[in-house]
Amino acid sequence: MPKQTVQSINSLIKKNKIEVIDLKAIDLSGRLHHISLPVNDNIIAKLVKEGVGFDGSSYGFRKVENSDMILIPDLDTAVVDLFREAPALSFYSNIILTDGERARFSQDGRHLAKQAEQLLKQTTGADKSWWGPEFEFYIFSDVVYDTRTSTSFYKVEHAEEFYKRAYHAANPFDIYDDFRDEACKLLQQFGINVKYHHHEVGERGQQEIETYFTDLLTTADNIITAKYALFNFARQKNLFITFMPKPMYQQAGNGLHLHLFLTKNGKNAFYKKGAYGNMNQLGLYFIGGMLKHAPALSAFTNPSTNSYKRLVPGFEAPVALTYGQGNRASAIRIPKYVSNPEETRFEYRPPDATINPYLCLSAMLLAGIDGVVNKIDPVKEGYGPYDKNFLDDDGKDKIPMLPRTLAEALDALELDHDFLKRGNIFTDELLDQWVKVKTEEIQAIGTMPHPFEYKMYFSL
Repeated sequence: MPKQTVQSINSLIKKNKIEVIDLKAIDLSGRLHHISLPVNDNIIAKLVKEGVGFDGSSYGFRKVENSDMILIPDLDTAVVDLFREAPALSFYSNIILTDGERARFSQDGRHLAKQAEQLLKQTTGADKSWWGPEFEFYIFSDVVYDTRTSTSFYKVEHAEEFYKRAYHAANPFDIYDDFRDEACKLLQQFGINVKYHHHEVGERGQQEIETYFTDLLTTADNIITAKYALFNFARQKNLFITFMPKPMYQQAGNGLHLHLFLTKNGKNAFYKKGAYGNMNQLGLYFIGGMLKHAPALSAFTNPSTNSYKRLVPGFEAPVALTYGQGNRASAIRIPKYVSNPEETRFEYRPPDATINPYLCLSAMLLAGIDGVVNKIDPVKEGYGPYDKNFLDDDGKDKIPMLPRTLAEALDALELDHDFLKRGNIFTDELLDQWVKVKTEEIQAIGTMPHPFEYKMYFSL
């Protein structure tokens, strides 16, 4: 796709009779923010040169006393926003410091993602990493929740209720297939190509949409865009969707499985015909790095307290630090059904959609790079391959597992973070701020009485 210029964007504005320019960016935790500007004759040139100022402390980036920052649009991300009444052209933004020569902000996830891709080339010789996300989410007909000093509750209403066998359920029982059809058309209009969609395992309205492979930065952008589009589309339909990892008791959790491979000279860099899973030594080293650093990675791939209510044995939860063909209990699954050599890949199953996608994908890439640089062989390290349900075996206690809580993940990150600092991509400042924000979340949950505690202890 040709690079966009001020001139090409101005032509796009004229063609689509655009009235509003919308600059989007996420905060440190991954929540989307935006600012809108009315169109004038020179707006794009001015935004590219000067940007627009904003309060970085409200994004969790800076302290209040030094919080002025700048958003500058990435012209290559231009897309017409389908959820604005006035014709609006939306851009993802790069975050710029106001100090000195206005350099890129080191904690800007989009900048960090680009640096990680550059490091991949320098350290492994690969051209690019390619990512294919699976979006899992629930659709509810109504949701009510609140938390106050004397009140804490949630209630969801679901129009679907299966007794098992909900995976790939057909209509009329799959009542949201038309919703997914329309949603996928919307995603296409936002530039996201959909591979397929279907009803998922969850018996109370769980859905899945899987998208095609794109590079790291585009994939991270697309994750944010897909959530934005699906939330807004559901609102239009008077429905409620959630990507929350475990929104319902005793129901399957929502993951954001990520399929991944590298290319070199335009060809799949993982493929070796006849090897286990057709995965060559480069791919194995990459897998080895990811499994070795998986406990620390969990701080970015599963960064909410709710994440660990999903990561328990059962419900196909990927809790084991192992790899294998077709094994959905393993953190890494090599799909058996892939026949095209150019799509030889593995799937990292732990992540969920509470991530900051730029930080999550970059951290995963850096773990894989460390595996390649240090030749971490997953076979020699005891990570597999496993093709059986080892969680039912007598030796299951010897299988390394993911952290059981966010606090354990942060502890693992404290002990193992040098791989993230390769190339100075994850700075000490960023890591410290991430741990600070996540520790505050843990403390907030830890001091709030849970409704189930009333059931267990109120009359004790």
